Amino acid sequence: MVEITPAEHAAAVKVFGSRLPLAERYVEHLATSGMERGLLGPREVPRLWSRHVLNCAVVADLIPDSSRVADVGSGAGLPGLCLAIARPDLVMTLIEPLERRVTWLNEVVDDLGLQNVEVIRGRAEQVVGKVEVDVVTARAVSALTGLAGLTIPLLQGSGVVLAIKGRSAAEEIEKAAKQIRRLGGKETSVVTAGEDVLEEHTTVVRIVV
Repeated sequence: MVEITPAEHAAAVKVFGSRLPLAERYVEHLATSGMERGLLGPREVPRLWSRHVLNCAVVADLIPDSSRVADVGSGAGLPGLCLAIARPDLVMTLIEPLERRVTWLNEVVDDLGLQNVEVIRGRAEQVVGKVEVDVVTARAVSALTGLAGLTIPLLQGSGVVLAIKGRSAAEEIEKAAKQIRRLGGKETSVVTAGEDVLEEHTTVVRIVV
């Protein structure tokens, strides 16, 4: 079992509610097969809850009810699987180009019995027009200058991009501003999630298209 501190457990109860056992099973997958297959490094295991799973799951608060969500560059399911577990009302499409990651994601989705998740193998630009989504999420994919071109087109003219970022979020927005506007971004801002449950909140770049 991956150790969880009392503070992390309290936060996890608030975020996942009755679906906490699913989140715990997902974390076990990350710590075992996920690490073995190189989806994350051994150094990350002690901080899976705080730095990864809870950090991603709180973004669910920024997503409207029953949204169709595409997660670009899903990798180990961060944030895609965290959102699918926290919010069974969301219809999640995980987009990931690497076959070994897709295989792992499908195994985890099957094991957890997540009915609201589809995994697509491909690059984001190959999927444009093939999925209908209201929200696009991404984490640790690329700087906003590159990420804008991977995420905004998936919305086909209407919706919201939620990109989990760090302290350099405002700086990234500045650098990518022209490109975001050119792609149809109407309003770009830095928002936060999880202030009421996490010791360190999650910083998100929100682009309204």
